[in-house]
Amino acid sequence: MSPKYANVSERELEPPSLAISTVIFALRPDPDSGKLTLWLPLVRRIRQPYLDLWALPGGPLRPTESLQDAAARNLRETTALEPRYLEQLYAFGGPDRSPSPRVVSIVYWALVQPDEAALARQDENVAWFRADGVGTLAFDHNQIVEYALWRLRSKMEYGTVAYAFLGERFTLAQVRDVYEAVLGGELDPANFRRQLLASPHIEPTSEYLQGGRHRPPRLYRYTGPVPQTDANPRPEPRS
Repeated sequence: MSPKYANVSERELEPPSLAISTVIFALRPDPDSGKLTLWLPLVRRIRQPYLDLWALPGGPLRPTESLQDAAARNLRETTALEPRYLEQLYAFGGPDRSPSPRVVSIVYWALVQPDEAALARQDENVAWFRADGVGTLAFDHNQIVEYALWRLRSKMEYGTVAYAFLGERFTLAQVRDVYEAVLGGELDPANFRRQLLASPHIEPTSEYLQGGRHRPPRLYRYTGPVPQTDANPRPEPRS
């Protein structure tokens, strides 16, 4: 029997649908303070369920697509973003996370550099929100954002994921800005600088950042390993 005509008992026996969602983090200046803060783009729902609520970018998994290809396509179609850093975060499949039929979402996350974020689509149905002020989202997307934030802050301890927010060359102050924006607190500049310079993967260049009123700071580059997906993420997200 076609799912369109299935009764409640028959629908409960149907396999769940698969979908892809992505949490996209970028650093943008706060409009009030001017300080860098963590933001993410959301898409307004234009159909039921959850009509007019904001949600993470995403959509169904096509039969011929890989998960990674589906995540990249969904981002292009909904936000016009093509981030360099895109990795699988977690699978969310609780039986009550969406109205019938049941949907299992494979969630990716992307860390976006300033030049990439500037290309994002923005209109009445796509807007940027502070990561700590997204309001009530559709489905279980508040839980997904909360989990993605926990993962991001946990991975900052390894010191590599911060560079996914930066270009090929950066100042030490820009690295500190990334840590303060993600962790939500101020760091001692002198101590932070000393720790960075002690890292074997921070290499000075012969270039300097121009355009400031003071002595131009030196530019550095990161020479360490590209951030990788954790083999054993989480605690288990709350149901």
